[in-house]
Amino acid sequence: MTRSDSNSSDQSANQDDAVWLDLVARLEGTDTPAPAGEESAPPKRPFRDFDPLGLAGAAPSEPSAAERGAAVRGPRPGTEHAGADPTDPASGPRDYEADDDEPFVPEEPPSLAGSDPLTVLAWLGAVGGPVALVLSAMFWRSAPLMAILGIVAAFVVSVIYLIMQLPQEKDEHDDGARV
Repeated sequence: MTRSDSNSSDQSANQDDAVWLDLVARLEGTDTPAPAGEESAPPKRPFRDFDPLGLAGAAPSEPSAAERGAAVRGPRPGTEHAGADPTDPASGPRDYEADDDEPFVPEEPPSLAGSDPLTVLAWLGAVGGPVALVLSAMFWRSAPLMAILGIVAAFVVSVIYLIMQLPQEKDEHDDGARV
């Protein structure tokens, strides 16, 4: 490396430092003196001068859920806040206490023993067909074509049977919600 190459790398490093310091100064909103040999830039204005939406100001603070709950229930003795208004029932969807008198117990699902055997077989074909195809592709590479076509046919017939078992007419008063 020659002497001129080291000078150019030093100048490049100095220029990079100057650019970095200028960027930091602009982001912080402070003015930095211009490096020697450069013209001074016009004075930089802080972000507040360009802020039409008022984003540079302090963010409004919201009371916590506990403070809102305390405002609804009324202040406890000795914990009164100067800014809390007990008449403001500012409550949200999570500002309530659940009644845990009875815990929720879901009902038992119906047994498969009492269901239609053709429907169970159709579900086995609809779910088992693709699984059997993947397993045969991974472990039984030399499967005969008739076995593969049989699996595909069982899948198609199962899906068609399940679609045909869907209700044909829609209840007018059913909005689709189930509890």
